[in-house]
Amino acid sequence: MQRIKTALSATASLALSLFCAGPLALFLMQPATAQPGDQIIYLDQGWSQAEREMYYQISQGSSVISYDIFKNLEVAASQDLFRSDANSDRYGLIPQPANPRTNPDALPIGLSKTVIAQGRWKGESIGMTCAACHNAQLNYQGKRIRIDGGAGNTFDMMAYVNALDDALQATLADTAKFDRLSARLGASSPNAKAELRKRFESDAERVHYYRSRTLITPTAWGPARIDAIASIVNRLTANEPGIPENWSTPFAPTKPPFLWNAPQGSWTQWRGTQQDPIQRNLTETMGVFMPLDLRAKTPDEGLFDSNAAILNLQQIEHALERLAPPKWPEDVLGKIDRNKALQGKALFGTHCASCHNAWPYTWTEPNKLGKRFVEVGLVPQEYVGTDPAQFEILRPFVITGQLSGQLPPPYQGKEAVPTGVLYEVLQKRILAKAMTQVKLTDAEAIDLHGYREFPLPPAPRHVYKAAPRDGVWATPPFLHNGAVPNLYEMLIPAKERTKKFYIGREFDPVKVGLDTSGKSGTFLLDTSLPGNSNAGHSFENGPRGNGVIGPLLTDAQRWAIVEYLKSIPEEAGRVTPFGGAPNARSGHGKWAGP
Repeated sequence: MQRIKTALSATASLALSLFCAGPLALFLMQPATAQPGDQIIYLDQGWSQAEREMYYQISQGSSVISYDIFKNLEVAASQDLFRSDANSDRYGLIPQPANPRTNPDALPIGLSKTVIAQGRWKGESIGMTCAACHNAQLNYQGKRIRIDGGAGNTFDMMAYVNALDDALQATLADTAKFDRLSARLGASSPNAKAELRKRFESDAERVHYYRSRTLITPTAWGPARIDAIASIVNRLTANEPGIPENWSTPFAPTKPPFLWNAPQGSWTQWRGTQQDPIQRNLTETMGVFMPLDLRAKTPDEGLFDSNAAILNLQQIEHALERLAPPKWPEDVLGKIDRNKALQGKALFGTHCASCHNAWPYTWTEPNKLGKRFVEVGLVPQEYVGTDPAQFEILRPFVITGQLSGQLPPPYQGKEAVPTGVLYEVLQKRILAKAMTQVKLTDAEAIDLHGYREFPLPPAPRHVYKAAPRDGVWATPPFLHNGAVPNLYEMLIPAKERTKKFYIGREFDPVKVGLDTSGKSGTFLLDTSLPGNSNAGHSFENGPRGNGVIGPLLTDAQRWAIVEYLKSIPEEAGRVTPFGGAPNARSGHGKWAGP
């Protein structure tokens, strides 16, 4: 039985965490914005409290606006502070009490202070971290279950950025608002106010440009979903180089994938396109306000400069190597029917295991560095039949402009190239230049790249990742685009799934998903809109392929599989060995098929 401890206050809980920070700790604590009786439950995911605190607040190099302005900015329609716990919670960020070690200003999970000590971007700013989107909280009957490294099921990034832009624009337009901001920052003289306004205008322009260029789309994403691919590609190929014609519409939002077992996996990203962890993590930061230069004429003049926090990203990746999938807390969500789960395990082996690897996993053969990786199923989109928008959103070609001379043969000097070519070259050049600043030994560089073997294999095309399902119970909504509200509906014919539902914040432990009634969340997800399809991954009678992946199941079979998925991992705090155990069983190296 897992131990649960309840703290009477945020201060007491913080002190208690210092004693319960070992890998087997599970405890409750009361957040700053909690109502009486609300509790936060931390599951045993292999992390110490120190690792958790680091992950929540460490800077990735993102720089949104000046830190002092963010701390004192008012929301657009009132004098309430934008950074308040109430406003953070409104947009799905998870508030926290102050922590003198890593979070003295009580920022919500996923926001951090970025300090740039020198150079053109010198200063202190507020930035986003991976925890903003890759951390979750499941609410159930007044309890809040923290899922570290989970799919951020509440954060509405698009709405948050839009609200930040509204707040900045309102302050520019409203003299009283700006005067109150000036007073809070001690800018009382005319010269001080003029300097503050100049800095404020620069910050406001950056956010407004991001909102009106990077994020503009006809389909609102809503909570738990982000079109990271188009947003990053737009920033690298259109916005930062100043070539607006290269813009692609970000209408293919996906939910942030969970991160346990990601460093150990053979492939990451929903499309199975990444292996190198530092390239993956730095590219993510490029999409969320990392300062970078794609307009200088040459690298000597600053082209490809960035605020890449290489060593911080490595620290995050090392922590993720030690992150365990969360075990279902029976004392909170209800007992698991072990007999039913055993039946579900057999059914999973028959109908699901050809795509989804299961513990103790099938591993790749050791590479030349002696490391194995967990085989991740890569299933053709035309077989699984789920929404194809990820493969359709990007324009096929882009203008190279002033960057044409920086491309390798045979693209060097070309005025237009495939979008993927320019995007890949730019991200690699930014990474390469950042690497020159950190002076790593050969061994350290191998570690930074996750012990991957170079040259990397070509990324597969038009496939979706089918990773192991351990801990999947904690990651609603489901499918890559979050278009299915619970696990039960993942096992029925696609045509019978809910076509419109509210993305709620209350957890449903029966069907294992989110409340869809509108009582705990008011964003209505319409699966008929582009990028929102809930087709595919269908269990129905008929030939396999074109979206049909298994036979029509009986209701008893569906509930048995759901019970099995609740039961894995079977052991709390079970961390997958990075690089593979010596006796790991070797796999086939590709999708096994139906």
